[in-house]
Amino acid sequence: MNRPTGRVRAPYGGGVRWESLFADLEAGLAAAAAQDLRDEVAELTRAERAQVRLADRLRASRGAPARFVLRDGQSVDGVVVDAAPQWVLLAPDAVRRALVPVGAVTAVVGLAPHAAPSAGEVERRLTLGHTLRALARDRVSVRVDADGVSVSGRLERVGADHVDVTPAHAQRGTPGWTFAFDALVVVRSG
Repeated sequence: MNRPTGRVRAPYGGGVRWESLFADLEAGLAAAAAQDLRDEVAELTRAERAQVRLADRLRASRGAPARFVLRDGQSVDGVVVDAAPQWVLLAPDAVRRALVPVGAVTAVVGLAPHAAPSAGEVERRLTLGHTLRALARDRVSVRVDADGVSVSGRLERVGADHVDVTPAHAQRGTPGWTFAFDALVVVRSG
């Protein structure tokens, strides 16, 4: 015969079991909070990456070698010398330079995985036109590759959206070529 002992039996195995249950609940909440934080950081990272422009990554790659595949299929290898929102300047060697409009870039091998901060006001003002005007002013001999045509000569006049090129060894009065900026693929010097 069982006699009452006077002790009340605690449901669920006593105080230790309750503490274990609460510890499990707290650990579950902490894990859920940590997962929420990881998810939020991942979402913010994706949102931030969505704002990065190719030109920002090009500027972050200054001094690094890279291969640029251009929309006409040719590739240009060189060290990234400088970059702005509309163009990138490459040094294939110690003498030659290649000015590539960002819009002509199809792919890049060797690009920095990070981005430089967004271009400041001065960098944003350094348009393709400004760069071409500097080449025209300095009377640099260039080869202009554009969609479907390649001409060697000198840049003469640079407008808001086009550039005139006088072919090398052209007779006085020989008509030159006019290229729309949007058609330019690469302008090489040296």
